[in-house]
Amino acid sequence: MADFRLETERLVLRDWREDDVAPFHALCSDARVMEFLGPLQERSEAEAAVERQNALQDLVGYCFWALERRSDGAFLGFCGLKPGPEGTPLDGVTEIGWRLAYEAWGQGYAREAALTALAWGFANLFDQTIWAMTVPANLRSQGLMQRLGMRRHERLDFDHPSLAEGDPLRRHVVYAIGRGDTLR
Repeated sequence: MADFRLETERLVLRDWREDDVAPFHALCSDARVMEFLGPLQERSEAEAAVERQNALQDLVGYCFWALERRSDGAFLGFCGLKPGPEGTPLDGVTEIGWRLAYEAWGQGYAREAALTALAWGFANLFDQTIWAMTVPANLRSQGLMQRLGMRRHERLDFDHPSLAEGDPLRRHVVYAIGRGDTLR
């Protein structure tokens, strides 16, 4: 399979490389980034996450791609698409997701990358809808979902099955955008 690469004016969404592990681990051990995502990760967990994304890319042709800045090649995080998690309302559908280093927040990178991932998904997948989820307290991600043109589906809000009862991150809200909707 050829290397995957999508370019925007300022960004590159691409396959993961071994040299992404260290900056990805740094991102995943930043309490500001992980506030709504779970506990800080060990390096081995970051390595395993990179391996999972590469395996998904090989298996289905897409994943949460590594995200870098075009001007200097700096690793910024990830953005992309993947099959939704089993046991959730997103099981069997395509999910969009992103995670950026704190230093990359507030610069429009997540929106630029997400618009590109959505456009790629609607051009290359059969899905009529692409879904997203986050915890209710993650207003930044919900704000991005809304700015992208995604709409909340309250009837699908759920308690994530991989999180323990009482975990403050267990409850999730669900958003979606359809093929015919206008990407903003």
